[in-house]
Amino acid sequence: MWRGSPYSYAHLERLLQNHFSAPRCLFQVHALLLTSGALSASHASAAAAFPYNCLIHAHLRLPATSSTPLCAPLRLFSAMLAAGARPNGHTFPSLLRSASASGAATTALHAQCLRRGLTTDRFVACSLVSSYGRAGRLPHDARKVFEEMGSPDLASANSMLDVLCIAGDLPSAREFFERMAERDVVSWTTLISGLSRNGCHWDAVEAFRGLLADNNSNRARLGEATLVSVLSACASLDGAEGLAAGMSVHAYVVRHGVHLTAFLGTALINVYGKYGKLGCCKTAFQLVCDKEVCTWNALLSALANHGKEAQALVSFNMMLVGGFLPNHITFLALLTGCARAGLVEVGLYWFEAMMAEYQVAPTMAHYGCVVDLLGRAGRFMDAVKTIERMPFMPDASVWGALLGASKLHGNVELVAEIGRKLVDLGPRQSDRYVTIRNIYLEDGNWHAATRMGEVMHEAGIKKTAGQSSVVFHSTAIP
Repeated sequence: MWRGSPYSYAHLERLLQNHFSAPRCLFQVHALLLTSGALSASHASAAAAFPYNCLIHAHLRLPATSSTPLCAPLRLFSAMLAAGARPNGHTFPSLLRSASASGAATTALHAQCLRRGLTTDRFVACSLVSSYGRAGRLPHDARKVFEEMGSPDLASANSMLDVLCIAGDLPSAREFFERMAERDVVSWTTLISGLSRNGCHWDAVEAFRGLLADNNSNRARLGEATLVSVLSACASLDGAEGLAAGMSVHAYVVRHGVHLTAFLGTALINVYGKYGKLGCCKTAFQLVCDKEVCTWNALLSALANHGKEAQALVSFNMMLVGGFLPNHITFLALLTGCARAGLVEVGLYWFEAMMAEYQVAPTMAHYGCVVDLLGRAGRFMDAVKTIERMPFMPDASVWGALLGASKLHGNVELVAEIGRKLVDLGPRQSDRYVTIRNIYLEDGNWHAATRMGEVMHEAGIKKTAGQSSVVFHSTAIP
């Protein structure tokens, strides 16, 4: 059947493309190629790489939920070498994508590229740069490949910029960006995302303004990735400047008729939710036509965090009726709402259903919500039992949730126990030590309050100074 003719190979490529999302069909095609001899050593030639390349690429396109091992493309490559088929420039980019989690595998493939003189291929070199970066290696490995390219193109430069951002080397990333001979929307988006991901949120917003002022890069309409990146930065800012920047981005979306996808809508809802603009949250939610679970989660979180717990529960039921499967973020928002509204039995019901019915394993944050739920209701024994049943050691956030409830109900004895637990955990968060000391002071226990102050001093814990910010002006985004 497979004779190596252009028609046969074109048919194979179409067949695999049609079954990218069907692992069973892919395996059947692979078996057919084996039994027909198309992958045997007798077919070894330059053209013999084609079926292997198709299979490697098809394995990479399998859904993330597939049980297919990630090493399948590398095993195919080993079989390809054993059969005498010669890898080419179309072989290594796909392989390097599969090896990006392993520095050793990337290095081994790099050696294979060098042996075959393929490092001068821009597509291969660009894939090498990206693979080194995503393998968690130091950027100098990627930079060495990049510099050996001689005259790297824009795609390769964007890959190198991404590597520097992933490594958190922002000074080098900024310098590299400024020295780029050519920049496009991908270049700016990479920088914006890298700045925000490394905590430089305002710098990310400023970079977005720079993108809009760059006539060369602004010829193309901005896409989802760029807008989601800058909105994420806006949601991470504190103070009125974050809301103002987010509203300006929203105005850009409206003014330029950008389609509100599920992910762009989610990012917009998150911004408005962060600043309590629930009316804007609901409007943005309604404008998203093809909603995803993340879109519902953003709305639920906004409602639950700003005193609209009943509306959050109604929205949760609408989500279930719509056929959406809740995940760990959904339940975190739901439990938060139940804790703040004092809906103890409702919260406990969904906590159990989360594990039993929806097979969602609770995280530390979920247990913290349940402890907060029980503690606010004064059910301290149940809260302590919940902590004792946790499959992992509780952290400061869980004890902090119980501390807040203890302060609310004036349970000074439990405060003392929590204080000892927090001291054992070390100086993680100064505010909780200050809370314990203030509870002692309010109860008139000067000795305990003084002792807590001494513990803070010995551990080098300083009270966080109060902060405020004033926005004098705001430059609107065009």
